[in-house]
Amino acid sequence: MDLIDDPTPGRNTAEYTVSEIAGAVKRTLEDEFGRIRVRGEVGRVFKARSGHLYYDVKDDRNVLACTTWKGQVGALSVMPEEGLEVIVTGRLSAFGAQSKYNLNVDEVAVAGVGALMAMFEKRKKLLEAEGLFAPERKKVLPYLPDVIGVVTSPSGAVIRDILHRLADRFPRKVLVWPVAVQGQSCAAEVARAIEGFNRMAPGGALPRPDLLIVARGGGSIEDLWGFNEEIVARAAAASEIPLISAVGHETDTTLIDHVADRRAPTPTAAAEMAVPVRSELKAWLDGQGARLSRHVSQALTQRGQRLRDLARGLGRPEALLETARQRLDTQDSRLPRALGTVVSTRRHQLAEAAGGLRPAALRTALADRRRVLGRETARLAPALDRILKARREALELRAGRIGLAPLERDLARDDRRLTELAARFGRVVHQQQTGRRDRLGTTMRLLDSLSYKGTLARGYAVVRGDGAVVTRAVEAKKAAVLEIEFVDGTVTRSISRAKAKRSAPPPDQGTLF
Repeated sequence: MDLIDDPTPGRNTAEYTVSEIAGAVKRTLEDEFGRIRVRGEVGRVFKARSGHLYYDVKDDRNVLACTTWKGQVGALSVMPEEGLEVIVTGRLSAFGAQSKYNLNVDEVAVAGVGALMAMFEKRKKLLEAEGLFAPERKKVLPYLPDVIGVVTSPSGAVIRDILHRLADRFPRKVLVWPVAVQGQSCAAEVARAIEGFNRMAPGGALPRPDLLIVARGGGSIEDLWGFNEEIVARAAAASEIPLISAVGHETDTTLIDHVADRRAPTPTAAAEMAVPVRSELKAWLDGQGARLSRHVSQALTQRGQRLRDLARGLGRPEALLETARQRLDTQDSRLPRALGTVVSTRRHQLAEAAGGLRPAALRTALADRRRVLGRETARLAPALDRILKARREALELRAGRIGLAPLERDLARDDRRLTELAARFGRVVHQQQTGRRDRLGTTMRLLDSLSYKGTLARGYAVVRGDGAVVTRAVEAKKAAVLEIEFVDGTVTRSISRAKAKRSAPPPDQGTLF
């Protein structure tokens, strides 16, 4: 039997849509790999406005795109930073819209202590360049704070050590802000606690602390890593309340130690820095009181001796007053005669002044004033008449200048100008209407010549089969209803024929999905 070559090879292969292929790849990746852990170096990091985090994890040959959704970002224990070696955990999936696969990461861990120290040094240099470690910005601790705020775990031994040492040295009021001192939520809770203490208003229901202590016991670098986060260091730097850092043991160093106003090697040492020893302070006060009493006694003795020495240099009080008494007696004897002389002089002056105030003299002065007033009144009326006449003449002169003749001339000129403009406007409108009418006629004639109606008038017809225009005989044979349009109307004809036998469908070729 001879084999006949297939004229269209490959037609039996199944066809898939793009979405089917993308869905199959996505399911294959998710089913094959599931939840995986990948180690590599963080490449570019981009946080979208929506809150989603996009970054790359790469090695020396390949790059894996990673995505952490907005709801997963808050649960990350380590935020990815460019150049950091990490171990990411998540599920591998595909994004069909861009034909890419990526890893949806819900956990990021630093790969080894060396990477943690590299990150620590990088953050330390960044904060130091911003001036957060500068000595001049560090605040002085209060000598004896009334209220101390402590940021630590409420269930650990750290808070008990601090309270016990404060009670031994100088009991103070203590406000404890409970936080997680390790783990994913450590950094955020410590930063919120520092900011919360600073937002407390003085004189409120809870007293605002005068001093803050951030404390934690010792541990590995991973356990203390929450205090190396940038948000904790910046919150400590922004604190208006003086802050003591007491994280870990003396050999442990974190970023908050560099930013804090004072660093304590242990939480117990932080309590010793916060308050003095009460007994020592009391003994010092007693010593200062004794010194003050001795000094006051010595000063009083010296001042008394000095006063007595100066008193010996002064004369007798009676001798100092004798001259003043003699002067007073002399003036007292001269006073009656002086008063009599003054009264006599004043009486004589009054009599001379009263002699000039006779009624006749007053009447003469009043008559003189009346004559002067009459003369001035007689001069006032002609002056007013002259002023009124001058003002009237000036008004008539101005009224003559502003006559009706100039106004009538201007009105006639404007009327002529308006008539000319109206005539010009009418001519322009007539010309525009004529031009547009001509263009409309030309367009209508062009439309008639291009319309298929003109073709029908020349003896042609339009054939439609089942509502669609038919241009071939094969299509006309397949139509059940033929509609022929002539220039004067439309003719419709139905065509009945036996239905063609349908060919059997090809055998099922199966699918890969």
